[in-house]
Amino acid sequence: MLPDNYEINALLTNLKDRIEKMQRMLRVPESRERAAELEQLTLEGDFWNQKERAQSLLKEIADCKNRIGDYEEMARAFEDASTLIEMAKEEKDDAVLLEGWEGLQQVDAKIGQIELRQMLSGELDTQNALVNINAGAGGVDAMDWAEMLQRMFLRYAQRMSYKATLLDVNQGAEAGIMNCTIIIEGAYAYGYLKAESGVHRLVRMSPFDAAARRHTAFASVLVTPDLDDTIEIEIRDEDLRVDVYRSSGAGGQHVNKTESAVRLTHLPTGCVAACQNERSQFQNKATAMRMLRSQLYALKQKEQEARMDGIIGTKQKIDFGSQIRSYVLAPYRLVTDHRTELKIGNVDSVLDGDLQPFITALLVQQQEEKGV
Repeated sequence: MLPDNYEINALLTNLKDRIEKMQRMLRVPESRERAAELEQLTLEGDFWNQKERAQSLLKEIADCKNRIGDYEEMARAFEDASTLIEMAKEEKDDAVLLEGWEGLQQVDAKIGQIELRQMLSGELDTQNALVNINAGAGGVDAMDWAEMLQRMFLRYAQRMSYKATLLDVNQGAEAGIMNCTIIIEGAYAYGYLKAESGVHRLVRMSPFDAAARRHTAFASVLVTPDLDDTIEIEIRDEDLRVDVYRSSGAGGQHVNKTESAVRLTHLPTGCVAACQNERSQFQNKATAMRMLRSQLYALKQKEQEARMDGIIGTKQKIDFGSQIRSYVLAPYRLVTDHRTELKIGNVDSVLDGDLQPFITALLVQQQEEKGV
């Protein structure tokens, strides 16, 4: 359907203003100067003598170029679409007009993504995310709910074109899972998914109740950043207990025949990390160590920010009154986020991984609270 002149002019004006704002927001002139300055440093003969410094500078160069690239891509796409609109009006060509309009809409969507990304200003927002899910109050229903959440986050990763790997899972005795850990890899995965940390509540007619009564179940989600080698967390060997056991996966020629799964317990804090996804005990231990470092960093951040939620949020019981979001399947169907009061009636879509509306609403709320 062709837009009218009012719609076209309104979107043109809106996008022009937002692109100008984006240039300031991304600090494009400053980024060009900074990238040129840093690139000169890379030409020095002793540049690689300090590996950590070199990696830090290369990362900063990449960040500068990404900001410049985002702006230039949007400015160019806007100019191309605007030119098509102008040509279509002069020649009264509806096909060209529609092409230009679709181009403007694509620019609108991409600018929205960039604006949202700019809200992710935390030190570790660009990192991959480790998602830990634990069944809470509710018995078998809670374990089934934990497995539903596991699927929800895997589907979210698929929607975002992220890579998701199930690192560890403990099956429930009757159904569902007791807990699991997923690593989700992609740009700003932690920045987005940290909004999901907290207790999630499910209300439904229980499939495990012969009388088909309504039950409430809880599960907790803890999202921490997957730390790279630039973040130093000291873990002493004497503070670790290492347990090995057979993997509980579907089996095969190797997975259940050797004690390749590894569980690490940090004795001073009680933090536990386990991995059974890799084929060898060495690989599982290395991955579990990454997970443990992430947990300890989160704990350290929480201690440093005692008056704030910090990186993992306020620790709460996984039961009534502590939920961040409720998913009601009976007697009506509605998902409610209790932090932003956003309500979505399409429960199936949310459970199928459509979490971005909730994430965006929380990011916007946090920006408003900061006065940005």
